[in-house]
Amino acid sequence: MAVVKATEKDIDLLARLLRAEAEGEGKLGMLLVGNVGINRVRVNCSDFTQVRTIPEMVYQPHAFEAVTHGYFYQRPRESERRLARKVINGKRYWPAKYSLWYFRPPGDCPTTWYGQPLVDRYKLHCFYEPTGEECEGVYSTF
Repeated sequence: MAVVKATEKDIDLLARLLRAEAEGEGKLGMLLVGNVGINRVRVNCSDFTQVRTIPEMVYQPHAFEAVTHGYFYQRPRESERRLARKVINGKRYWPAKYSLWYFRPPGDCPTTWYGQPLVDRYKLHCFYEPTGEECEGVYSTF
C-alpha cells in the first residue's frame, strides 16, 4: 500500500529522478535516492514543510542536481518505474531508510551535512538523517 499518494505521472516523474540521480549506482542506488525523496514527502520538518507531493519534492528549488543542471531529460524505463513503485509502497533501504539528504562529494563523506550526521556511504553518495525531535516523523513506521 502506498505511503504517499501517487498517480502514474508521479511514478514516471520519480522514476526519471531515480535514473537521473543514480543510474550509475545500480538498482540499490536508485532505491536509496527514492527513499530520500519519499521521506521528504512524508515528513513535515526542516526544508520539507511545504513538500507534500512527489512533484513538489522533485521540483523543490535546489533539491536535486539532476533537475537543477538539466540531467533530468530521459524518459523513465519500466525498470525505474518498478523501483519508484517500491519506495512509494514503503520499502526502505539502509543507509537511506531515514535519510532526508544525500550528496556526492568529490572525496570522503563529511561527518555532518548541514548539521545532520552521516549515516553511511553507498558507492558515490553519502546519506544523512535528521537529529532531534524536529524531524522525528521520518522514524515512524508505515
